Amino acid sequence: MQTLLNDLNLNTVCQQASCPNIGECFSGGEATFLIMGKVCTRNCKFCGVKKGEPGEIDLGEPERVAEAVKRLNLRHVVITSVTRDDLPLGGAEIFVRTVSSIRKKAATTTIEALIPDFQLNYEAIKVVVDAKPEIINHNVETVPSLYDSIRPMAIYRRSLEVLRIVKKMDSRIFTKSGLMLGLGEREDEVLEVFYGLRQAGCDFLSIGQYLSPSLSHFPVKEYISPEKFIYYKKRAMRLGFLHVKSAPYVRSSYLASEYLEKSR
Repeated sequence: MQTLLNDLNLNTVCQQASCPNIGECFSGGEATFLIMGKVCTRNCKFCGVKKGEPGEIDLGEPERVAEAVKRLNLRHVVITSVTRDDLPLGGAEIFVRTVSSIRKKAATTTIEALIPDFQLNYEAIKVVVDAKPEIINHNVETVPSLYDSIRPMAIYRRSLEVLRIVKKMDSRIFTKSGLMLGLGEREDEVLEVFYGLRQAGCDFLSIGQYLSPSLSHFPVKEYISPEKFIYYKKRAMRLGFLHVKSAPYVRSSYLASEYLEKSR
């Protein structure tokens, strides 16, 4: 996997965000491709991706991602990106080029686009919706009361609105979101996020333990028990989510193909 990524000059969020499941996924031929570089314009305190001034867009990247998907014979692929607030549409058109390239080279592969909020630019969201990935994912990450501390450039209601707009634009596309626990949130706040996501039409949910990427990132406030994760899954499923993965090492893209399988 590492050789393939190096040969095609591709980035993965698995590497850049120090995902704890990287060994399992890479050994199984799975990866979440990170497009538009590896420097983010946002300053989230929980994320291991580098922050700063991003470089130029590599227009050949979508074709190389598609080639990797073909070589790996992936049944399902997740495409995500750094947040590019410096671009007019936040890089939405690069998502579309990537989806289109994969459709041409690997027609049977299902696609999940894990998108930023695009600063709630309707045109940008519509561009991605019109590309018709099977899943559009946008993570709320945490409860609203913690946004100022860990997501100062994001807005909780804006993230919910992204999911609602996607569903309104095309109800056939599955929507998905993810939540980290252990940042200092209360149980009632977590349950309120579940409710808000369902009100926005969100179909799938991932819930995992926050692990600080380094000593300079936001610290872990609590380690949540496996039993609590099971409890949260049951509460979420009662609200009508089609599939929920909830466990300490769950991440948004972990075993991503299972969400579509469970929805059928």
